[in-house]
Amino acid sequence: MRTLHTLGLALCGAALSGCVTLNPKVDVVEPTQARPAPPTATAAAPNGSIFQGAGYRPLYETHRARMVGDIITIVINEELKANQEKTTTIQKDGKVSSGITAVPLIGASSLAKLEAAGNSNNTYNGKGTAKADNKFEGNITATVIEVLPNGHLVVSAEKQIGIGPNVDVLRFSGQIDPMAIQRDNSVSSQKVANVRVEQRGQGAQQEAQGIGWLSRIFLSISPF
Repeated sequence: MRTLHTLGLALCGAALSGCVTLNPKVDVVEPTQARPAPPTATAAAPNGSIFQGAGYRPLYETHRARMVGDIITIVINEELKANQEKTTTIQKDGKVSSGITAVPLIGASSLAKLEAAGNSNNTYNGKGTAKADNKFEGNITATVIEVLPNGHLVVSAEKQIGIGPNVDVLRFSGQIDPMAIQRDNSVSSQKVANVRVEQRGQGAQQEAQGIGWLSRIFLSISPF
């Protein structure tokens, strides 16, 4: 009875481990959108007939994101290439020989047959090659969720596109230097620090590409 109880606990543990998703999680900065703080109830003192200091925006400046709640277009252009090749060769040879020339009470003719010899030869050849070539292009408009003390902008964004039964989700977050923002209020992802990009699919197509829960259970307990 105790054996059956232990076996049942083991199977439950394997089932729980098999239900865990195999997709790695990307630490995208949350939340993916931010709303500016509501204005205070006290009315600001009027300090001009046309322009007010409470909502100051220069009339002739190029519109660029610089405050919480502003939006900015991220031009995603990421390309990662890596190529590694390693070759290892190890060879070791060894030889041992011995003989006896004189033993009391034994003739020399008999000693001539008492010889020992040994040879050893070890060779190892190893070769490994690894190559990766990944490219990701696209555009996404992000929201400024925080302004750091040095003026850098922390942005985050999420885009969901549903086509038929499938949903494509793109998430992005990073830190932007305002000096890198272009005139059209866009910035290349290659000039964004601490970039986190996540692209996932949801729906029937993603489920068809995944591993079923029963297969994950067998893979989790398989020793091979």
